[in-house]
Amino acid sequence: MDIVIALTINGLIWGLIVALIALGLSIIFGLLDIINVAHGDFFMVGTVLGLVIAGTTGFWIALVLVPLLGFALGLVIERLVIRPAISSASLTIVITFGLSMILQEAVRMTLGPQPRRMPAPVEGTIHLFGIDYDVYRLFAALFAALAIAGFFAFLSRTTLGTWIRAVRHDRETATALGIPVTLVCAFTFALGTALALLGGVIAAPITTVDFRTGIDILPVCFMAVVIGGLGNLKGTVAAAVLLAVMEGVVSAFADPTMARISSLVVMSVVLLARPHGLFAGATR
Repeated sequence: MDIVIALTINGLIWGLIVALIALGLSIIFGLLDIINVAHGDFFMVGTVLGLVIAGTTGFWIALVLVPLLGFALGLVIERLVIRPAISSASLTIVITFGLSMILQEAVRMTLGPQPRRMPAPVEGTIHLFGIDYDVYRLFAALFAALAIAGFFAFLSRTTLGTWIRAVRHDRETATALGIPVTLVCAFTFALGTALALLGGVIAAPITTVDFRTGIDILPVCFMAVVIGGLGNLKGTVAAAVLLAVMEGVVSAFADPTMARISSLVVMSVVLLARPHGLFAGATR
């Protein structure tokens, strides 16, 4: 029972981190209609930058700098890579796949192929539900939840957030109303990239820092986006948490491969029963 409790809590915490990353994937798809294959590698870059910056300036500085660097990286990629090919969905898939390979190989050549571990900035354990649980994991869950709440507050309470929602709803009308659609698209891609890197720096002390980390996280993010409903941000968060908790519980009784298979089965059932996702009714 202690193992089940620990793995369930692990799943909940990991689900919040995945939700943060999947939000970036979902908002990019919802606004730009881009299936960003490199999104998992943005998360990987976040773990690497977190490791490097934390080793020189400390983790808390890295927690601030990494998403800012991610935002700047997103602006550059959107302008040089995404915008010239945005009219062709198939071309953006090919381009982002190539970008994924470039990021992986760049990290492999820089840090080497061996996985690395990042020490937790907050040490110690706390007695929780009858078990001793790592304090940093609880901090990671709290920070991820606050970041998600801040993201939704930004969308609903700021002018730029209103512009993003308007462009998602009707691009032509938004253009007619004078909203700078090109600027909004660039900002949205940069914001989605920053969310992925933020998730990476939060997860770095929990997972391994490796050039292949993005390969593992991308399928979970895609499943959360599909199950939650394409373009449905709140549905994406709910699906990410549910999937991670389910995989945590299944891992208590079977190996991690079976846990991932269970997620794929759930996604298949959802697609058969509700092709537009569980929360498709609130997509826009």
